Formats: sequence, structure tokens, C-alpha cells
Amino acid sequence: MEPDGYVRDGPVQCEFSLRRGYRVKRMRLNRLFEIVYVLLNEETVTAKRLAERLEVSVRTVYRDIELLSAAGIPVYMAKGRGGGIRLLDGFVLNKSVLSDREQQEILTALHGLKEIRDPDAEAVLPRLGALFGRRDYRWLEVDFSGWGNRREDVFSPLKTAVIERRVVEFEYVGRNGEKSAREAEPLQLWFKNRFWYLKAWCRTRQDWRIFKLSRMRNVRVTPRTFERTRDEVEWPNPASAGPLPEVELTLRLEPAAAHRVYDEFDDSEITRLEDGRFIVRVSFPEDEWVYGYVLSFGDLAEVLAPAHVRERLRERLERMLGRYRGKDG
Repeated sequence: MEPDGYVRDGPVQCEFSLRRGYRVKRMRLNRLFEIVYVLLNEETVTAKRLAERLEVSVRTVYRDIELLSAAGIPVYMAKGRGGGIRLLDGFVLNKSVLSDREQQEILTALHGLKEIRDPDAEAVLPRLGALFGRRDYRWLEVDFSGWGNRREDVFSPLKTAVIERRVVEFEYVGRNGEKSAREAEPLQLWFKNRFWYLKAWCRTRQDWRIFKLSRMRNVRVTPRTFERTRDEVEWPNPASAGPLPEVELTLRLEPAAAHRVYDEFDDSEITRLEDGRFIVRVSFPEDEWVYGYVLSFGDLAEVLAPAHVRERLRERLERMLGRYRGKDG
């Protein structure tokens, strides 16, 4: 009598067999990969030591070595004192598998992923570097962090939610500083202009949203999943999202601000005067951010136009001065 749910030669049995076969093949491939990695990093290793590391029998290790040899990888075994398993000196991965450029691009991409604390990248990178016979993949260093808190408590769970397609719950701080509870379907993490964003379908607002990670609090990944894809919408630019009008500023900046002028403005927006000062003409969305941005230059910047921005900045500065003088603003 067959167990419940068992169908002889039917789709249930076939599907189970296929899945089991796939898992077995994947486990063996991973094990073969691990053996080559170990041999590339150690001159000689015993079958017993490999078996302990891979958590298999010594007999299984010998079968894997035979498979590697049959695949053209020069693995040698020597018996007796000082013997063991080793690779032919100078062996690297067959260059016909990937071109030099492809190898370099893969390693560089993985090296960049380390910055977002991807554990798979951390584990795979040195192994692929050893297999490719390369040690030059560290030419690029990417650092997305600020000088303060990295806010990994937000990024890591969101990455998991995007990959596993799970609904997230969190509190979001709006432009007015008020918090609101949100439930969203996270579709993509996006780094743009020094900031991380989350592209998502907001279930709370029943609309597409781009959330700034620095404004997200108490992120929780739920067990609920979703089917929606990011191809269903054309995403707006977060810098211009919403009905904000743009304002064209004319700024005059002192020579001491030269480093920020060249860092933050395009050459076409900059005119350098004979006295070393700068005239910058640039357009920004007109909201509270633009006033804070101009004030961040301190006494090194002056708004020449438009008049209403100049006047609003004067009012803000007077209120600030009143607070420092002990007056209510």
C-alpha cells in the first residue's frame, strides 16, 4: 500500500524526483566548487580533512576527485607520509569559460556588493578570485555610507523583503515631520544623488511611492507575499516627484566655497568672476529644502535672484538671529 499522496509514475512522483535530483546535483556542484577552492588555497590536503570540512565520507571525496579529473581539472593524489590531494602548480579556471573582461566585471560587481553587506558576495568573491587566478579586483572601492550612522537596521530588512517579495510595515516621516504608519510592497532599492530610496506600492495610500530610506523607522518584514512587479509603472524622479514648481536661482558664492561649487554644480551653471567669486545659475524644486540648502553655505553664498527667495531667506535669518539674541521668533 502506497503512502497518502503518492501516485506511481504520476506527476507528484515525477515532480518530487525532479526536485530531489536538482537538489542533489546542486549540492554536488557546490561541493566540487569548494574542493577546487580549498586546493587552490592549500598546496596539499588529505581526503580525511576534506571529508570533515565538507561533512561527507572519505569515499564521497574520492568520487568527487574522480569527477574533477574527468572534467579536465589536474587533481593529483599521493599516498604515504606527506601525501594527499593537490592541484597541478599554476592551475587556474579555464579561460575559455569567461573572457578576461567578463571575469574582471564579475569580480568588480561582487566587490561593489560587499558595500551593501551582501553575505553571498562576501563569501563568493575570494573564491572566484582564486578560481580566475586574479588578485586585481579591488581596484574599485564603493562606500555608500555617510560619516554617521549607516542605518543598516533599515537597509538589510528591505533588501530581504525585495528579494523574497514580502510586504513590509514601517513608520514614515513626512516633509512636515509627522509620522504615518505604512504598509507597502517593496520592489526595488535605488541609490541616487547620495541617497537611498525604496520604490514600492503603498497599500496604505493605494498608489506608487518612492520612500527615502533615511525617513523610514521601525521597518518590519511580514510573512505576507505579493505578486506585483516594478514593470507596471514608470517611476518618477524623487527630486521632482509631486507638483512642486521649480525656481531658477542666481547665487553669488565666495572663493572659499570653490570646492562645493565644483562638486555640486555643472560647469555650464558656473561663471567665475575676475575677483575669484562665482555666479551660479541653477534650477531647483521650490520647497523648504532649497532654503536649507542655500543656508548650508553660511556666509559664503548670497541669493541675487529671484527677489521672493531672497526676501524669504532674509526673514529666516532674522528669526534665527532673534533666537540667538533670546527673542521669540
